[in-house]
Amino acid sequence: MNAFTLLKYVPMWMLYLLAHIASFIISLRRDKSIMKTVDTNLRLVYPELTEFQRDQLARACIANQSKNMVESARSWAMPPAWSVKQIHTVHHQQVLMQGLQNPNGMLAIVPHLGTWEIMNAWLNQFGAPTIMYKPVKGQQANQFVLQGRQRLNATLVPTDATGVKAIFKTLKAGGFSIILPDHVPDPSGGEVVPFFGIPTLTSTLASKLASKTKCSLVGLTCVRRDDGQGFDIYCDELTDPALYDKNMVTATTAMNHAIERMIDRFPSQYMWGYKRFKRVPGFPVIYNAEPSIAVAVRQRYPKLGNHDIINSLT
Repeated sequence: MNAFTLLKYVPMWMLYLLAHIASFIISLRRDKSIMKTVDTNLRLVYPELTEFQRDQLARACIANQSKNMVESARSWAMPPAWSVKQIHTVHHQQVLMQGLQNPNGMLAIVPHLGTWEIMNAWLNQFGAPTIMYKPVKGQQANQFVLQGRQRLNATLVPTDATGVKAIFKTLKAGGFSIILPDHVPDPSGGEVVPFFGIPTLTSTLASKLASKTKCSLVGLTCVRRDDGQGFDIYCDELTDPALYDKNMVTATTAMNHAIERMIDRFPSQYMWGYKRFKRVPGFPVIYNAEPSIAVAVRQRYPKLGNHDIINSLT
């Protein structure tokens, strides 16, 4: 028996308590690992924040990421119906429905924002998507995650050329797939384009698929409600012609801009613990350096302040 399956018997309040304790401990270690990464990312992306505002946002990010982990684990342990039941409101669902009707297929653009694992079960109600799957570390952990995802209607394919071909075939047949577009790719699979104004190695996969198939692009995010009443899903219509440009610099720049808008809506629920800027040209040691390096990067690539972010933290 896989020990992880016992999570379905643990009350959510207890899992949230564990997440709260973990986030509190992490927040105390500002100079270590994930907390330092979050702080560095926020210095890069939101330089207009005061030290107090940045600290508030960093703590919220750690708390949300800890909750995301236990929510994802619970979704893998439970039947898909449990995850679907957690959805409170779907905003602009007609955007998704229209995208699914495109004879050229639909590509869901899902950044690492909110609890996307719970949204997977909800999205699988509308068809059988083809989704890339990369095994997680540890045999039992991988078996647990794999079993959770195999309960859905999705066809899981590897994160290699075989998987790309499978997604392309699905779109050509009018089906749909899901891409998480904001990871750091291998240099051969990316272009250096602005992300929050900073030149960043960016995956070209979603842009190439869109350019070749002319599929619909729909941004999807699943965010935790402040009132504790489950999650809201946001469907964003991504229709900028630049997203379909054959020039990958143009297309990936447009894709990053679309992702930025989704993140700015709920910045505290984005996974800022990820080293998204680890391959910025000219700055190879951003995450192992003093905060002054992040300041230097931002000074080289200045960004206008986001007053909505500032106002939300005051």
